[in-house]
Amino acid sequence: MKFFKLGIVSFGYLGLMPVAPGTFGTLGGVLIAWALAKNDYFGLWVLGAALLLYLVGRSLGDWAEEHAGEKDPGFFVIDEVVGYLVTVAWFEGPSLLALLCAFCAFRFFDIVKPPPIRRVERIGGGDGIMLDDVVAGVFGLILVMLPARLLIDAPWSVTG
Repeated sequence: MKFFKLGIVSFGYLGLMPVAPGTFGTLGGVLIAWALAKNDYFGLWVLGAALLLYLVGRSLGDWAEEHAGEKDPGFFVIDEVVGYLVTVAWFEGPSLLALLCAFCAFRFFDIVKPPPIRRVERIGGGDGIMLDDVVAGVFGLILVMLPARLLIDAPWSVTG
């Protein structure tokens, strides 16, 4: 059972990479978004996946912290997948470049953690692990969408 739970919270063991597990975990979100990119209901599928993964991650958060003996352990990267999916949730058939720009924007906010994100991180348990990445995802979404909405021909088109 431990092996199975670890596989889930590390998103297919991506979180066990010896260097930058959060970055590798986020790539799991990129793969999901890329697989769904040409779907007419991209946003709904991505939000549905994010919600499902959030609930799974939330339910396993306490177990992961107990298993690792630390708060928000590095191998727990299902939260990065959810945060990244939030960043791309309002895209419409995104290009690969749009997905990569979203990756950079999300990772920036997830690593830097400006004060609103850092405050959310203080919440305990599974919600605390998951919600800071959801907020980082919202910040990433804003960062990527604003230029795309202000510039009609943004090179990282979020509308395919």
